[in-house]
Amino acid sequence: MIYTVTFNPSLDYIVTVPGFTCGRTNRTAEEKIFPGGKGVNVSMVLKNLGIDSTALGFYAGFTGQELKRLMEQKGVSADFIPVEDGITRINVKIRGEEESEINGQGPAIGKAEIAKLYEKLDSLTDGDTLILAGSIPGVMPQTMYSDIMEHLKNKKLNIVVDATRDLLVNVLCYHPFLIKPNNHELEEIFGVTMEGKAEIARYAKKLQEKGARNVLVSMAGDGAVLVTETGEIYEAAAPKGKVVNSVGAGDSMVAGFLAGYLILGLRKICDKLPDAIEKLAPVLIYPVVGILIMGLAMNFVVEPIMGGINTGLNNFLSGMGDSSRIVLGLILGGMMAIDMGGPFNKAAYVFGTAAITAGNYDIMAAVMIGGMTPPCAIALATL
Repeated sequence: MIYTVTFNPSLDYIVTVPGFTCGRTNRTAEEKIFPGGKGVNVSMVLKNLGIDSTALGFYAGFTGQELKRLMEQKGVSADFIPVEDGITRINVKIRGEEESEINGQGPAIGKAEIAKLYEKLDSLTDGDTLILAGSIPGVMPQTMYSDIMEHLKNKKLNIVVDATRDLLVNVLCYHPFLIKPNNHELEEIFGVTMEGKAEIARYAKKLQEKGARNVLVSMAGDGAVLVTETGEIYEAAAPKGKVVNSVGAGDSMVAGFLAGYLILGLRKICDKLPDAIEKLAPVLIYPVVGILIMGLAMNFVVEPIMGGINTGLNNFLSGMGDSSRIVLGLILGGMMAIDMGGPFNKAAYVFGTAAITAGNYDIMAAVMIGGMTPPCAIALATL
């Protein structure tokens, strides 16, 4: 299972304002509202790629309720913790000749809410993936990422960290599965200016030396560089096209990497299966599936019908209890002879067995004679 953590999610209010000018009244040409926050973005992109995840974090006030509603509308599971003081922040993204942003503060997250987050994290099991993404609100300890990884160090988790500077550097000793700085953040960490993907790959390896397993460096329009834990270096160019919205581009890269990693992992497992398994299909898989289907059909379709027929036949035979033994014997023998193994046969046999219990052996004799007729006829036909 994949879990994302967003400490300070938001409602992103994106407005298009042609000719936006500071210091005067501007009017929008288009308005949109989306759930926001780096971990939230990752969960939504994963959902778009057909992979489920659970978004963890905090929410507060009417904006928090709307955030949860929008996420549910998009089919994303949000297991947020309520905060009493404040509201979920609104981040305003202004699209004019240039892009401008005004980000809110968010609610006052206290120790009690943080403790509840740890309770949810304790439910993670070996093999799960945890994504820690984005900044930490000023009301929370700035060591939250390293605190969480220390708390979970005895679990075999794949932890992904998408953060900046000290937040990122301080978790490297816990050997995160993946970190995703951008090229500018990489330059800030080492205090240098980098030219070209080869130099970026060299400094990405330095982060591996500090503990990271895989390092994915996003470079906006210049593409990306991936340095894997097995030593491979992959470079990719950015797709060509018109930029519609740059918000969440790095988060989409994290989600895309995880989706590809999971799909390729499954493919590798399938590739390791022996070819002989395919040959087992006609002699093992198909018969087992066929038996299962027939069993279900017999249990839920045939059995109720046959049960009703048997009940009706038993009631019919019970009503003939005072009839002539010859007539009753002929009926029972005929039922046995014409319906080997079917409901008539079974009803006659049950009735004959009940007659023996009552001390009437003649009826069962007729049943047995009728039951012997088909085998004898088959034997004679083969002579």
